[in-house]
Amino acid sequence: MRKRLKRDFFTQPTLKLANDLLGKFIVRNWRCKKIVGEIVEVEVYKGPKDRASHSFGGKITKRNRIVYKEGGYIYIYLCYGMHWQLNIVSFLKGKPECILLRALEPKINNLHKKTNENFTNRKSYTLKFPGAHGKLVDVYNLANGPGKLCKYLKLNKSFYGEDLTRSKRIWLEDRGVRIKSSNIIAAKRVGIDYAGYYWSRRKWRFYIKNNPFVSFPRLTSKS
Repeated sequence: MRKRLKRDFFTQPTLKLANDLLGKFIVRNWRCKKIVGEIVEVEVYKGPKDRASHSFGGKITKRNRIVYKEGGYIYIYLCYGMHWQLNIVSFLKGKPECILLRALEPKINNLHKKTNENFTNRKSYTLKFPGAHGKLVDVYNLANGPGKLCKYLKLNKSFYGEDLTRSKRIWLEDRGVRIKSSNIIAAKRVGIDYAGYYWSRRKWRFYIKNNPFVSFPRLTSKS
């Protein structure tokens, strides 16, 4: 089953959407090929009260104005002048909330079939994927971080404001993968100490338990 996700999926309350995104597939049309990854890690930003959010205090800028639209649009920005960060706008129009995609499990050349899905004991593979032409790639480190994820999907600033429900070059699919709540880890967000004690400790980073494609740091339980 391959079902493209529609607007009503993205306008769910943000924390629920964050959990529901795990196990969904992002598909990128690139040069007549498809680059695909399963979402395994996300991070929530719930402005304007959230001090870690770009919309904290109700701030509206040229960069963040897209997050004030209804869910389903792309908010992408450059971090440290080097790495693109892919966010999905969530919830309702006028509620500036979004979800950062932190890690994907790449789906390349029937990788699962080649390895019998025994990822935990594998380190690297000789793979062919768009742009690599068969060079040796450590697949675990291919999309296990926001910047790497954008590089894997071949994204840039032209995707700012892209509508995931209508776009012909990028969208999300439900392929029947269901992640049980017992297999979802909730942890602190990464790199936001500037937001202060309370906000930096909110457990708004969610990822699939024991998935080796998740970025660091990793926990193995909900504690």
